[in-house]
Amino acid sequence: MMEVLRDFEAGLTENERGLVYLRARSAGLTLCGCAHAVFLCKLIQSLRSRTANRGSPGEDSDLCVGILGMGNMGRQLLLSLLQKSGIKPSHIKISSRRPESAVDFARTGVECFFNNGRLAAWADVLFLCCLPSHLPEVCADLRPHLSKHCLVYSFTSAVPVTRLAQLLGHDFILKPQYDFVASDTADVWLSCTHLTAALTDPVLIEASCPLTMSGGISLGLCWVSAVLYSLLNICTSASLGSSDALSLINSVLEEKWPKNVELNTQSFINASHASSLLPEEPFPWISLTNAQNKKTPLLCFLSSSKSMQQCISAAYKSLLETTATSGSYV
Repeated sequence: MMEVLRDFEAGLTENERGLVYLRARSAGLTLCGCAHAVFLCKLIQSLRSRTANRGSPGEDSDLCVGILGMGNMGRQLLLSLLQKSGIKPSHIKISSRRPESAVDFARTGVECFFNNGRLAAWADVLFLCCLPSHLPEVCADLRPHLSKHCLVYSFTSAVPVTRLAQLLGHDFILKPQYDFVASDTADVWLSCTHLTAALTDPVLIEASCPLTMSGGISLGLCWVSAVLYSLLNICTSASLGSSDALSLINSVLEEKWPKNVELNTQSFINASHASSLLPEEPFPWISLTNAQNKKTPLLCFLSSSKSMQQCISAAYKSLLETTATSGSYV
């Protein structure tokens, strides 16, 4: 593959050669997008397992994941989830204008159809992998069927989270905002010729770590903060008291970084509200739209706590380096 690309680049003009960096950027964005989605799903799955253990015996804690769109991003995301997340194929469903594009995955147990409302009503986490031009129509399909507790994760570029919230009438939305910086290490992404293989490469896992990303792509604390608020909302939706919610979230992180660094009530909400919150009282529901556009207590805490940053980075690398299944997918 790389030899073919080198032969192709040999025939480029000087002006065209200056655009070759876009190929590395595209590969890096795809890998980082999929890796970060897998990380989020594994965190939620771990949290739900712990939550179920405190509830009714035998309660189903498996995460239901929907993917809307089976273009390049949707397909790569599906491959990544099947290979790395540990989510059962029967708990992944796809809505696509071209259901036949996912026929290769039928043997794994993944179901594909064209019914956006059905997908929204079923999913705990819903990944939007559609084109920006399709978004108004897609959101009109989704809006009547989204429950408050369905986490919508948007890969749709050029549409800010505030606009998406308006279209969906929904505030539990997470959208990674990738930025680009000058870098001498951008070529690291050129080894991403096969995504699922790349997701097992320690060098690429390190390069994609949200808080220490390299290769000319950055994400940063705002996304990490929104991910942790997502976990908090999941605890709130399960009617867990604030003390139990903190215990569960800290246990998910401490499993990978047992360094005695913990989140507390004031990490998530302002001091005056935290002082009046009873241990058995759930945290208030947090609007992720606001959390990604305002200076929150959690963002301030993460900015000042290098130990917690190290904890999250350790959790990311550990979860990504763990192969959830040995299955082979097309």
